[in-house]
Amino acid sequence: MTGPKRNIDHSNVVIKTRDLHKSFGSLDVLNGIDLDVYKGENMAVLGKSGTGKSVLIKIIVGLLKPDRGLVNVLGEDVDKLDGKALLKLRLKLGFSFQNSALYDSMTVGENLEFPLVRNKRNLSRKEVNMAIESVLEDVGLPRTINQMPAELSGGQKKRIGIARTLILQPEIMLYDEPTAGLDPVTCIEINNLINQVQEQYHTSSIIITHDLTCAKATADRVAVLLNGKFFITGTFDEVFSSPEPNIKTFYDYNFITNL
Repeated sequence: MTGPKRNIDHSNVVIKTRDLHKSFGSLDVLNGIDLDVYKGENMAVLGKSGTGKSVLIKIIVGLLKPDRGLVNVLGEDVDKLDGKALLKLRLKLGFSFQNSALYDSMTVGENLEFPLVRNKRNLSRKEVNMAIESVLEDVGLPRTINQMPAELSGGQKKRIGIARTLILQPEIMLYDEPTAGLDPVTCIEINNLINQVQEQYHTSSIIITHDLTCAKATADRVAVLLNGKFFITGTFDEVFSSPEPNIKTFYDYNFITNL
């Protein structure tokens, strides 16, 4: 199971970091991260729990500030943007949270409507309804529009969380542990959806994960985060054919014997 071949524009870097550092007190989390993500590419960032994967994407979207280093997204230096400019940039970024981050008191339809009417106030009721119906079709859950989040399975919540980001038609998708806590069959469905989103919406993506099956199925390249730096970057096969002991340890950490 390998991700599809994509038309990647290697002349267009949509996310770039250089010498990125972030510490919390005496804990050094990121110790010089260099990253390029190209237009049309899915990049998986792999690492064990607590290695700083989620910190990295929070810095990319401006939720955290780096201690030093460059963070450039779609041509903008993120840490230098004022509040208004940062909000404008975030409209081009879709952030799929690990826990889906749905509002429990809202129906699925209302959860999808909320970011749309908040950010595109000139839409008619018909346009809002059409947008909601369209993204629900895209994630394969058109009949859930009137359901409450508590009525959904874990996999359905993940799909609705992705739909809520897609409704603003982002240029970049950021997935935080998209398969965490899901059964193997649902993981495959989410992996397929990530590939479908890229193909249909022509997004560029970072997929934060420690799930090797997810990385192999969805990513054009993978980068392994170790001790605050990218230890190795390449295609899945290039990375996991490496004789480096740290790579074997990470592979064994996933308890995977066959991919």
